[in-house]
Amino acid sequence: MRSLIETALRQVGERAGIPFAVRFAEGGEHRTSDQPPAFTLVFRDARAYWRIAAFGHIGLLEAYFDGELDIEGNLAKAMAAGMEGGMDRPKPLVRVRNWWHELRFSNASWRQARTNADFHYALGPEFYRLWLDDPLMMYTCAYWKEGTRTLEEAQRNKIDHVARKLLLAPGEEVVDIGAGFGGFMFHAHDRFGVRVTGVNTTASQADMVRGEIERRRLGGTLQVLSDFRDARREYDKVVSIGTLEHAGRDQLAEVVQAHARFLKPGGLGMLHFIGHVGRFETEFFIRRYVFPGGWIPSLADTIVEMERAGLEVLDIENLRRHYALTLDAWGERFDRNWERIRKLDPQRFDERFRRIWRVYLYGCAEMFRSPKGHTHLFQVVFSKGNVTQASYPMSRGFLYEQPAYHEKRSLSSAA
Repeated sequence: MRSLIETALRQVGERAGIPFAVRFAEGGEHRTSDQPPAFTLVFRDARAYWRIAAFGHIGLLEAYFDGELDIEGNLAKAMAAGMEGGMDRPKPLVRVRNWWHELRFSNASWRQARTNADFHYALGPEFYRLWLDDPLMMYTCAYWKEGTRTLEEAQRNKIDHVARKLLLAPGEEVVDIGAGFGGFMFHAHDRFGVRVTGVNTTASQADMVRGEIERRRLGGTLQVLSDFRDARREYDKVVSIGTLEHAGRDQLAEVVQAHARFLKPGGLGMLHFIGHVGRFETEFFIRRYVFPGGWIPSLADTIVEMERAGLEVLDIENLRRHYALTLDAWGERFDRNWERIRKLDPQRFDERFRRIWRVYLYGCAEMFRSPKGHTHLFQVVFSKGNVTQASYPMSRGFLYEQPAYHEKRSLSSAA
């Protein structure tokens, strides 16, 4: 079995172009290049050979999570080598596990959808605060325009970028679907004077945002609902940042239609989501260990459902490269603050958790960085009904004017 795994890893090294070394459980070492290795796979238990033979990259990762294999050195390079070397192609048994997991954890059931969300998002605000930006705690792709130096600046850029695209103006009523820790709500209210209703099914996040609203005495302009069905009215603007990926394969049309129902005729909205170019299966590792119930839709299928819902697509921007930089920053902060994270709850945040989350953060960064990848981050601006020459700018120039086009409109309307 060792010889089989050694051959497979040698082929990965030849295709990847990233030098690495392998140390085997029985002794002996293999190097893929004469250059210093970027990382070393260290087999601690021969059982890992069988797991890799049966489940490929998933078997390797699960052996790493269970301590049967260590990855010494640069984990990001290890993830990149696996992708470039073709090791991320799922084996037949992984395809079966993926199919069963999607069936078992489908978001078609509202109760299961809540359970799926809590699996990831209910780890507690204190956990996320230690590696997200402070104080907005935006857990979505940031916007690294030229000159941006910090994660905090990049996340403010993202909210401002969304606000400009939607022409947010003082007094408008906005619904923020999947409001997270409320970063968009507070920043958009403070900067653009809008009234925001957030929708969030994760109780710990919703309670935190409600507490902050009360502390700031903003109850008259901001509120949080815990159920989509509680939002029974239409809004001037709809913002959906990082929620479409949780809809599920069979719920895409339903979720897009719900976004359309929230929007007043003539209103503007944005879908900010991870999407595939083409139809591909969602990575099993992400479903099993990070986002149960998650499913990455194709851009084409999403646009078709938007058309069926009576929405006009105004603009599509791809921020794939921005997500790689965002994940780099999250991974660095996660590592730097690991001891503080562990002390929050040593039983929950143990070594296995640390390994899973490092693979998640650094692996996704390399996935978005890959020039051969098919996973992207899209911002799709839409309207309910067709816009006119007077209701929306004729070019993208307004996004980069100083002051912004919509801020001029806001000031004039306020006057």
